[in-house]
Amino acid sequence: MAYRWGMAVDLDKCTGCEACVTACHAENNIPTVGSQQAARGRAMHWIRVERYYEGNFPDVRVKFRPVLCQQCDNAPCEAVCPTYAAHQNEDGLNAQVYNRCIGTRYCANACSYNVRFFNFFNPEWVKPLNLQLNPDVSIREVGVMEKCTFCVQRIKAAKITAKAEDRGLVDGVLQPACAQACPTTALIFGDLNDPNSRVARLSHSPRGSKLLEDLGAEPKITYLDKQPWHEPDTY
Repeated sequence: MAYRWGMAVDLDKCTGCEACVTACHAENNIPTVGSQQAARGRAMHWIRVERYYEGNFPDVRVKFRPVLCQQCDNAPCEAVCPTYAAHQNEDGLNAQVYNRCIGTRYCANACSYNVRFFNFFNPEWVKPLNLQLNPDVSIREVGVMEKCTFCVQRIKAAKITAKAEDRGLVDGVLQPACAQACPTTALIFGDLNDPNSRVARLSHSPRGSKLLEDLGAEPKITYLDKQPWHEPDTY
């Protein structure tokens, strides 16, 4: 494949502000469901920020971990889909074809990261919020699964523009909404096939690890642990 998109998440920089969550909702037309539906486990967040507490009061430290679809090379969600709605595309992304999905939810059960969501009802936006919908992203109807796409609409647009201008994609210019909105640049997106890209170099950092790596799903997101301030990251 020409491109193999991946991400690095620098846990040393994440402040838990959730700007990534807000940007993802706005970019991908993800509806809010209200407190009653959220209490029933029907809230949808293609990216979430998990919080972990260490120590006892008043010496408590909080750590944050953004979690989104890990775009696995050996994705268990794809193997269980009976309609090929969940499949790997030409760039190695775990794609979801909404008009093929029949809502079995097998993929959600197979996913180890809890990042796939079922639409329990047709989405609604209270006026004037309907005016802010992104025309590049389809509205998902009731009965289908949805998930993070790494903002595939931005990837396709950047590839078309680059082809028209007869050039390659420039590392760091193409970003999904979550990475673009991150005020501390904790989310680094890029092409893992390009050995000179920042995300490819960070994927080999000694600080790096994969989430639930021992399950064998081969995720494309690398999490970078905290590092001492006097040890600059050379990757």
